[in-house]
Amino acid sequence: MSDPLIIAGREFGSRLFLGSAGYPNRQIMLDAVAASDTEMVTASIRRISLAGDDESLIDLLAGRVKFLPNTAGCQTAKDAVLTAELAREALDTNWIKLEVIGDRELLYPDVEELLRATGTLVGKGFVVLPYCTDDPVTCRKLADAGAAAVMPLGSPIGSGLGISNPHLIELICARSPVPAVLDAGIGTASDATLALELGCAAVLVNTAVSKAQNPVLMAKSMRAAVEAGRLSRLAGRIAKRSHAEPSSPQFGLVGT
Repeated sequence: MSDPLIIAGREFGSRLFLGSAGYPNRQIMLDAVAASDTEMVTASIRRISLAGDDESLIDLLAGRVKFLPNTAGCQTAKDAVLTAELAREALDTNWIKLEVIGDRELLYPDVEELLRATGTLVGKGFVVLPYCTDDPVTCRKLADAGAAAVMPLGSPIGSGLGISNPHLIELICARSPVPAVLDAGIGTASDATLALELGCAAVLVNTAVSKAQNPVLMAKSMRAAVEAGRLSRLAGRIAKRSHAEPSSPQFGLVGT
C-alpha cells in the first residue's frame, strides 16, 4: 500500500523522524538511524561543526537521510532567523525545524516569538516546521503564517511522559490544514503508536531512542510502532461502548 507522507511537496516513505543528540557514541547513532528506517534526521545547527576540520554529522549522514537543521537554543525570533539563515548558507537547505524557547527550564516555546519567526522565515523562502505547544489555536496561526507542518509537543522535551493531552493532539490533527508531527515527550513505542492513531502524520523521537538501554533496538521498535499506528488509523477503530457487546451470535447456543 502506497501511503507517503508529504510535506511541502516532498514525499517520505517513513513517518518517523529521528533526533541525533545524546547517543553514547556516533556509531550507535548511525546504527539507530539505519534501524529506524527514517528518512529525516534533525540536529541543532549550533552543535554541527562547520569548520571542515573533522568528520561532521553532515558527513556521516550524507546520502543516507535528509538533514533537518533546527534552531535549538534560540530565545528570540531574531536569533532564530539568523540561525536559520546560517544553516541555509552552510548546509544548502531551506528546510528548518524552528524552535524559539520561552523558558530555559521548561523548554516551552515562546508562542509570540515563534509566530513572528515563522512569518519572517516563510517570507525568506524557508520550509518551516515549528515546534509548538499542544494548542489548536497556535497551530492554526502557524499554518496561516505559512508553516509547512506543525510540531506540537506531546509533553515536555526529554520527559518521556508520552502524550499528556491526547484530546488536544487529536483536535490539532483534525483541524490542521498542514501535517501535524508530534514532537517531544515520547518515552516508548506505544506513545508513538498512539500519536499516529490520533491522526499525527509523523513523530519526531530523540531521547526515547538515544537514552534507551539499547538505542538501536528501541529505534527498530519505534519504526514498527509508527507503522502499526498508521495502519490502525487507516483501518479505523471500533466505536467505544459503555457496555459489553458479544462478538458471537447469541442464538443457537447449546442448552437454549
